[in-house]
Amino acid sequence: MIRVGVVGASGFAGGELIRLVTQHPGLDLTFLGGSSNIGRRPAELHPGLRLDLGLALEPVTDDLADRCDVVLLATPAHVSARLAAQLADKVACVIDLSGAFRIRTPGLHRRWYPQVERHAELADRFVYGVPELVGEQMAGAPLISLPGCYATAITLGLAPLTLSLGLDLKTVLVDGKSGSSGSGQQLRTAGLHPFRNGAITPYAPTGHRHAAEVSDFLERSKPGTVGSLTMSAYGVSHVRGLLASSYVLTDDEIDARELQRAYLRFYKNHGFVRVRRHTETMIPVPDPQAVLGSNYCDVTVMHDPEGGRIIVLAALDNLVKGAAGQAVQAVNKRYSLPEETGLTMQPVMPA
Repeated sequence: MIRVGVVGASGFAGGELIRLVTQHPGLDLTFLGGSSNIGRRPAELHPGLRLDLGLALEPVTDDLADRCDVVLLATPAHVSARLAAQLADKVACVIDLSGAFRIRTPGLHRRWYPQVERHAELADRFVYGVPELVGEQMAGAPLISLPGCYATAITLGLAPLTLSLGLDLKTVLVDGKSGSSGSGQQLRTAGLHPFRNGAITPYAPTGHRHAAEVSDFLERSKPGTVGSLTMSAYGVSHVRGLLASSYVLTDDEIDARELQRAYLRFYKNHGFVRVRRHTETMIPVPDPQAVLGSNYCDVTVMHDPEGGRIIVLAALDNLVKGAAGQAVQAVNKRYSLPEETGLTMQPVMPA
C-alpha cells in the first residue's frame, strides 16, 4: 500500500481527496494536515464522509516522511510554496494542486502570483502538466505540479491542434464558466446565495492566470504555435463543473473531418478524455452536468467556416478531473499503477 497524506484536508478539494484516496485499492490514507481545524475529524468537516479513519487534522511537521510516501497539497499557492520547500527531498513524492509551481517562466509567475515567493531551483524540478500529456515524466517523479481546473480543460481541448496537427493558433479566445465550488470556502459577499443563485458573474473578464498557465505550457511544449491566448471567466449558479469554450483563429487550412479524426487519434489511449460529437446525445455535449462526480473531461471540436474559427468545448468536474481526481491519476502515473485505478466512477446525472 502507498501511504498518502492530504494537507489542506478541510477544503473542498481536500474532501474530494479523502473520498477518492479511501476508495482506492492501492492507497492508504495515513495523514490529514492543515493549519486550521486541528483535531477535527473528516466527518465533522465533510458531512458526506461518514468514515471512521482514526485520523484527525494535524499540523505539518518534519516527521511526515516517516508516515507518508506521497503528500498531496490542496493548499493555497503561498502555503504550497512553503510546504514544498519543507518537504522536498524528505517525502518520496509531493504533488501540488495549487498554482505555486504551475508557471515555469519566472516573469510570468511574478505577474500572476505576485504574493507567492518560491525557490527558482525548486520550481525547475517540478513536473507540470495533465497526466495525459506528461504521464511518462510523472513516473518516478519526486515533485509534481498539477494544472488548475480551467487550465486542464483548455489544455486538453487545444493540445491536439498544436501537438498533433501542428496548427499555428494565431489567436485563442477562451470563454470560461464555472460553479461556485471553484472559489473554495472563502466567505465573500459576492458568493452569498442571494447574489450567486441564477447569476452569470464576469469575475475575470479581461484576464485569468489559468490562461497564462496554458500559454506557458504550450509554448514550452511546442514553441511558436500559439500567438495569443486570452480568457474571460464567469461564475454561474452551479456548484460543481465548468465549461471552457475556446475560439481559435488560424490561417492554416482546416478540414472539419480531419479535425474530428485528429482528436479521436490523439486521445485514443486516454480513457479519461471522451471526444464527443456535439449532437450525439439528448442534450448537447460537452456539458458539465454530464461529467459530475467523475474524472472525465468531455471534448468536442467543430469548424465554423463562416466565422473562420475552430471551436473547442471542454467540460469537466472542477473538483475531480480539475483537482482531486487528477491528483489520484498522477499518483497512479507516479507509481506505475493502471491509470484508472480508483477512478472508475461514472458521472452522476441529474445532479
